Amino acid sequence: MTKHTENRRGLYNPENEHDACGVGMVVNIHGNKSHELVDNALKVLENMRHRGAEGADGKTGDGAGILLQIPHEFILLQGIPVPEKGHYGTGLVFLPKDARRQQDILSIVIEEVEREGLNLMRMRAVPTCPDCLSESAREVEPDIKQIFVTGVTDEAYPRFERTLYLIRKRIEKRVSNPDFYIVSLSSKNIIYKGMLSSTQVRAYFPDLSNTYFTSGLALVHSRFSTNTFPTWSLAQPFRLLAHNGEINTIRGNRSWMKARESVLDSAELGHVKDISPIIQPNMSDSASLDNVFEFFVMSGLSLP
Repeated sequence: MTKHTENRRGLYNPENEHDACGVGMVVNIHGNKSHELVDNALKVLENMRHRGAEGADGKTGDGAGILLQIPHEFILLQGIPVPEKGHYGTGLVFLPKDARRQQDILSIVIEEVEREGLNLMRMRAVPTCPDCLSESAREVEPDIKQIFVTGVTDEAYPRFERTLYLIRKRIEKRVSNPDFYIVSLSSKNIIYKGMLSSTQVRAYFPDLSNTYFTSGLALVHSRFSTNTFPTWSLAQPFRLLAHNGEINTIRGNRSWMKARESVLDSAELGHVKDISPIIQPNMSDSASLDNVFEFFVMSGLSLP
């Protein structure tokens, strides 16, 4: 028996072993929304605990989250007077806990929203249960708010998703606070994520356990970091994707993208300089890929 076969058990070959993130998706193929689907997606995430890293304390997660459709009925029941047609944008925002810094950032957010003729209609404090966090995760825990953008006309609604993208990019261009991050801003989807383990997402965000919180699709991710230190903002999913793997040519990819920004103006987005850099600084390889993917989709290209 050779040394190679001695290390094998059945069909298992240790040479094929790799550490990587865990990604899962649950979809109702008819498009029907239910809370059962949300619950099932969270069970998928919880059963991928082995795909995410944890600290020695058993409570510090490397990052986990879930992407869902916006739960319109749930939002109405929170007393948020959003338009009945569902013509509004919303998303979670990570903010510094310092009140003065938070207000400075929110002033910029309001300016950029109103620049597009829209309104920052409401800001909701997202309920959280920090007791489930480890001490190290709690030390860097952000203040989490949900913002609501309204005022879009029926005529402008078909390009509303693109408008929300431009608003977010302009805000990111103006705000450099490391404790600030727009998790998502969309008229279609919403993301709940953080420096959590896969079993903490449900416990940390009580919204996800509300029976009126429904969705017809869910994308979950449990992160095993390979090239970045865990932070709240680098948890996945990102705005368009959840990525499993490591991009070894990331520095070259980022440099080429930066070099080509001057020729990437489009009729849909206008001048790239208004929203550059396309790739947000100091992010992970997956976050950079999501930035570029999102830019091309918003520029009018098809998904493939």
